[in-house]
Amino acid sequence: MAEITASLVKELRERTGAGMMECKKALTEAGGDIDAAAEALRKSGLAKADKKAGRVAAEGRVAIAQNDGKAALVEINSETDFVANDANFKTFVDSVAAAALASGAADIEALKSARTPAGNSVEEARAAIVQTLGENIQVRRLVRIETSSHIGAYVHTNGKIGVLVELAGGNDELARGLAMHVAAMNPPYNKAADVPADFIAKEKEIELAKMSEKDRAKPAEILEKIISGKMNKIVNEVTLYGQSYVLDGEKTVESALKAAGADVIRFQRMVVGEGIEKVQEDYLAEVAKAMQV
Repeated sequence: MAEITASLVKELRERTGAGMMECKKALTEAGGDIDAAAEALRKSGLAKADKKAGRVAAEGRVAIAQNDGKAALVEINSETDFVANDANFKTFVDSVAAAALASGAADIEALKSARTPAGNSVEEARAAIVQTLGENIQVRRLVRIETSSHIGAYVHTNGKIGVLVELAGGNDELARGLAMHVAAMNPPYNKAADVPADFIAKEKEIELAKMSEKDRAKPAEILEKIISGKMNKIVNEVTLYGQSYVLDGEKTVESALKAAGADVIRFQRMVVGEGIEKVQEDYLAEVAKAMQV
């Protein structure tokens, strides 16, 4: 029988998401065989799915399904990045995106009852994947676009960032390029007209405070030109249209759009776990303490 060390318990905890004492017990019963212990924990996972629902799930993946002027972007959360990279989890995420697209579900509650390509509901599939992987897994967000215009869709290679762009005019290649730009540059706003007045007022206040007394003493018309120049730069930095286009550094996004006779109607950028407060845990210290019980 292999020695049941704190490191072994920690590894099983991270692999399955089960509690430390459950991991210690499973390893003891499996004679230290971590694969057998993981399998035993997974077999009992469905009965404990509700208990897992209270645990923070801030990792996970996004996925996009797209067809015939329609696209759906979904975020599915897991507790650990280990599970987020599991092949079964990736398949589940893709199946939820496909269900979102096919069903026309407008929100998460509707999506839960939508049918996956396998024929079960999204909620049934979620419960099954909880049993398989032993973590709290949640279907968190859904964004849809249905349009006669072009749709740019992009999911970053790590599966953590997804973007949809609705583009009037132009072509599919430009739409996808803009989706990649939004993923990389994260503009808060589309055009200058979309920037809130209170944001502009606050930035003006900050820029004035940063200026020297000598500059602030300049004639009003000169001071206004200086501040206007600074504000134009700030607005360009926070708007899609004002930013330098990542796929062609010689152009701004606005000039690239004008050259193609195109206009961005809207865009949506989704990042895994944004807005969720992550809990930082020292698993090894926690496991070592539990081993002494």
